[in-house]
Amino acid sequence: MGEWVGRGRKARRCYGFDEIALVPGSVTINPKEVDPSWELAGKKYKVPILAAAMDGVVDVNFAVAMSKLGGIAVLNLNGVQTRYEDPGEVLEKIAHANPEEATKLVQSLYLKPIQEKLIAKRIKEIKSKKGVAVVSAIPQDAEKFGKIAQDSGADIFVIQSTVISVKHVSSEYKVVDLAKFIKSMKIPVILGNCVTYSVALEIMEAGPSAILVGIGPGAACTTRGVLGIGVPQVTATSDVAAARDFYYKKTAKYIPIITDGGMDSGGDICKAFACGADAVMVGSAFARAKEAPGRGYHWGMATPHANLPRGTRIHVGTTGSLEEILLGPAKLDDGSQNLVGALMTSMGNLGARNIREMQLTDIIIAPSIKTEGKIMQRVQRVGMGK
Repeated sequence: MGEWVGRGRKARRCYGFDEIALVPGSVTINPKEVDPSWELAGKKYKVPILAAAMDGVVDVNFAVAMSKLGGIAVLNLNGVQTRYEDPGEVLEKIAHANPEEATKLVQSLYLKPIQEKLIAKRIKEIKSKKGVAVVSAIPQDAEKFGKIAQDSGADIFVIQSTVISVKHVSSEYKVVDLAKFIKSMKIPVILGNCVTYSVALEIMEAGPSAILVGIGPGAACTTRGVLGIGVPQVTATSDVAAARDFYYKKTAKYIPIITDGGMDSGGDICKAFACGADAVMVGSAFARAKEAPGRGYHWGMATPHANLPRGTRIHVGTTGSLEEILLGPAKLDDGSQNLVGALMTSMGNLGARNIREMQLTDIIIAPSIKTEGKIMQRVQRVGMGK
């Protein structure tokens, strides 16, 4: 498979969300009668959407609010929440910085050391308010932070990096043994991020409770532009889903995959499930919530990188409450609100009673689909004499 891109060099054609559409099924179902829930480590969650571990998206209050609505929000243990006793002041500075100064300011603010006592404090704050405490750390900090998180009552621990593998090589620092770490933990561990079939299989052998799929697709991340690395999410999700299904047939262990990033609307989320996702993780959609700590701004986890910042602070605005964005009622028609309602309506029209059936939906390549609305608007303007 693949096309020639030069003498003796082939490249595989991959697809993003804008290039596909979903085909309606022969049966339709009342959207109120479909079940979009998913299961992680034996526990069922009503909402198959996670809020990304980004400082402009998740803080303690947001995590609690998301939990009460049936979803999961991931708190970044390498961010401002664990570096500052009062992260609100820092977030205020980031929100009011000039665009030209934003990245440099974010870099300087993230130089303050992480305080281990704040890791325990934030988790206990979430638990005291009856929220689901899900926290994220980079691989280098996993062993140290994982123990603190577990002892503090965290429900799930996420190890997340730009690219994760079980064969990481370094002479500068100790490399975490993922399989050994997961075995030592008494709480579920999610690993990410990957985008290929072979790496996904290797990661599954380490025993995670779920895998994150996506390298550089998010609105606030420029990894693909800076490093040239990444696979569009339709292809990445489909490939990792194939690895999940093969691993299940081989071992009878089902490891859910979570498509992380690159989804701008409810339609993109629906397409991610049709490509094989069990759940999705989004950032920019939730950064627009009134409850989001970013005050209408959003930036990636690699933005504060000291040597190679990847991503920038972007203004997403505030379009509604978390409940409106997640469950509706929608007050905008751009697909950014009532994400669960959009998913359930799509499932109903596709004849899918649950997420597993959604994964069997027919997909077509339809890159022109994006222009159809614009064409109609142009026709309307011409008809009105504009």
